[in-house]
Amino acid sequence: MNKGTVKFFNETKGYGFIKDEDSGKEYFVHVTGLVDKVKENDEVSFDLEEGRRGTNAVNVRRA
Repeated sequence: MNKGTVKFFNETKGYGFIKDEDSGKEYFVHVTGLVDKVKENDEVSFDLEEGRRGTNAVNVRRA
């Protein structure tokens, strides 16, 4: 499980981005990949899954 911070999340559109703590990479997250409700600057843990347009964060939980 990876750890990171929610850099951006738009509740209206249902998506955002998470910055990985270790690599500094940013991953797309869709509302369907959330376990807990998140907002910008939340510390989270997440898994990665290959999606149609690249790697997505899934199983996102607040840390």
